[in-house]
Amino acid sequence: MFAPIRAYLDALLHSSARQDSVIAARHRAFFATRLFVGLTAVAVFPLYLAWRGAPGPLEVFALCWMLTPLLLVWYLSKSGEYERAHLLSACALAILVGLTGAVTGGLASFAAPWIVVIALEASFSASRRLIAATIAVALLTAAGLWFFVPAPASAAFNSGWLSIAGVASAALYGGGIALANSTFVREGHLAKLASEARYKLLARNMSDVIARHGRDGAITFISPAAEQLTGIPASDLLGHRLFDRVHLADRPAFLTAISDAARSSVPVSLEFRLQREWPMNEYRGAPEFVWVEMRSHGIDSDIRAGEVRQVVSVFRDITARKADALAVESARSEAERANDAKSKFLATVSHELRTPLNAIIGFSEMLAREDEMKLDAARRQDYARLIRDSGEHLLAVVNGILDMSRIEAGHFEIVTEPFAVKPLIESCRKMMSLRAEQAGIQLFTDIAADLPEINADPRALRQVVINLVSNAIKFTELGGKVDVVARACGNGIELVVSDNGVGIPEADLARLGDPFFQGRSAYDRTYEGTGLGLSVVMGLVKLHGGSVEIESRLRKGTKVLVRLPLDCQPVMKASASQITKFPQRASTAGRDEMKVRKSA
Repeated sequence: MFAPIRAYLDALLHSSARQDSVIAARHRAFFATRLFVGLTAVAVFPLYLAWRGAPGPLEVFALCWMLTPLLLVWYLSKSGEYERAHLLSACALAILVGLTGAVTGGLASFAAPWIVVIALEASFSASRRLIAATIAVALLTAAGLWFFVPAPASAAFNSGWLSIAGVASAALYGGGIALANSTFVREGHLAKLASEARYKLLARNMSDVIARHGRDGAITFISPAAEQLTGIPASDLLGHRLFDRVHLADRPAFLTAISDAARSSVPVSLEFRLQREWPMNEYRGAPEFVWVEMRSHGIDSDIRAGEVRQVVSVFRDITARKADALAVESARSEAERANDAKSKFLATVSHELRTPLNAIIGFSEMLAREDEMKLDAARRQDYARLIRDSGEHLLAVVNGILDMSRIEAGHFEIVTEPFAVKPLIESCRKMMSLRAEQAGIQLFTDIAADLPEINADPRALRQVVINLVSNAIKFTELGGKVDVVARACGNGIELVVSDNGVGIPEADLARLGDPFFQGRSAYDRTYEGTGLGLSVVMGLVKLHGGSVEIESRLRKGTKVLVRLPLDCQPVMKASASQITKFPQRASTAGRDEMKVRKSA
């Protein structure tokens, strides 16, 4: 029944009052009261005329006043000026009461009860200024009737039925105002409940966490989404318990951000780590931290309640974004490392290729002009030997590059077969003994008598031994020694190549095994070679399912330990990152001693 009436009242609302449900309720209450008075007057006045006959001047004025509420409804609907419309209504009522009282006995008039209605009319405006103004209008009306109309002007207007009519009409109008006020209060309460329901729905279903806290970081409210972020109920984060879950290193920045947001009108953003609780059915090991972005705004609190300025913060889980950023940074670092490796490769290989090629071309030209150069047999043999040595060096460089490329590309094929390790090591010792003798270095081997056969690629294992022994000889000073030890170890064998050479500086330990990298000696001496030897060794051992460990002590020497299973299962496809990047564990004993283990 009331739906059409409410629809009509909503249609009268000014556009400025439609956005706020409470303001809209005040406007509707104003419309309903005035329309009731105006439409009632229009309906009753013809009946009054039929009963009384021709109206007098006072009755005509009363009729005109009863039409003013309709004009006020039109004014408020068009302008939206709520307080001004209320004040005009109070003034119109005061004028009617004052004129009626002036001719009907002053304060003794039947219209006197309407003075109370003047102030009562503004009771639900929620404007102290308007209520004070209407009270002043009512008091001025009463004072005017008291001072300027001391005695009844005509006894005809003091009859009992007029008094009863005045009191009854004032009571009915006041009751209408009270009813409108109760309707307004009820609508305001319903609007508050609806607003709270919308807020709770938003807070429960949004993924971001909303929190309100004081300047010291104490949480006074936090949305239910905090449980998904932290793994514990939101109620367990009130007070300083959220702060207790902030990573220890991020707590000063957290408090600073809250304090800055409370002092400033500009939003403050911060990224920090927050501890997440392990689920009940999962292992509770080391604490798990997630990256959180916090955006904080300062809000004004209730000054009358003595509250200080507080802060509202929105928390968002950015762990995935941080992981993506770290992945991008890692890719960028890897790209830079690859670019540096390419530059180092070009610089190193160009030198290693140019030197033997120059020797080959130069001595070949001299042999071609032996008659002109008048070379004897001994000189020709020397030149031929130098050409052969340069060719072998060149072949070794090319083979190393090709082997490393095939290993990184996963195209290096391991063909396993059972064979005895002792003859292979002895063969490598004989091959490298001449080089060790020329360098003034003693080369020793210690091969266990019970060394079992191994199922592996003999060609690859030979290359591993030769590369390790060659490196040991290269970085050992005159008069030093190199030891090669082979022994059984559980279900595998261990091959140890150690020297008492210059050792490896601490700054170079982290890069051991990188292609084209060659560690510096204690005397910054430059050694020939491409730096591929150890990389090839680690790649070949990796393809056999083995491991490599390196121990080095500056100016004391280096020891390389290779472990291989007895039955090697070849890894046919291995990416460059799997071969050239090995996890490291390091322990330091003084500045000049470092041990590095690399699990190939």
